[in-house]
Amino acid sequence: MVDKLDIFKIKTNNIAPQKGRILIAEPFLTGNYFNRSVVLLVAHSEKGAVGFILNKKVDFPIHDVFPDFPECDADVYLGGPVSTDSVYYIHKLGERLPGSIHVLDDLYWGGDFEILKRDIKRGMINPQDIRFFLGYSGWDAGQLENELKEDSWLVTDVEPEAVMRDLSESSWVEFVKKAGARYSVWENFPENPLLN
Repeated sequence: MVDKLDIFKIKTNNIAPQKGRILIAEPFLTGNYFNRSVVLLVAHSEKGAVGFILNKKVDFPIHDVFPDFPECDADVYLGGPVSTDSVYYIHKLGERLPGSIHVLDDLYWGGDFEILKRDIKRGMINPQDIRFFLGYSGWDAGQLENELKEDSWLVTDVEPEAVMRDLSESSWVEFVKKAGARYSVWENFPENPLLN
């Protein structure tokens, strides 16, 4: 007998979590942060993983959150439930920000915060080349792997330009479509099937 909910099981396609890949939340994953989220992994090792939610945009600029930060039109997103009172960023500035960590192609994570603020103040940074996050998503050793065994996340590759686009909560569907026909049933599945 075939399990009717097999359509929601994530068939591992030998794509392991690693820096520069994304996690797509399965349709039933609950929680304010991770419900229908797309997470870019910026670090992954046997010690754990760090990532940022790409599709939970907030409606205020970074200088509203941190008044001493220079005005900047770059997008701000909820990065995850850890350290939500701190700001993190991914960017396409590369070595211009000392201490940046290479993630994927021309995408980097972090770097010298004071130099970033100075260059923004001087108008040397294109807002399209940086994205800010309030908080981050973190997993202890083995925690993400356990969530993958529970079919909570689909791991897939991502194009760098897709990461820096203007994303919203509805962008989850776009990433699901790119993951393949196997997951097409997810696209139209209601967030709460009990409300149908």
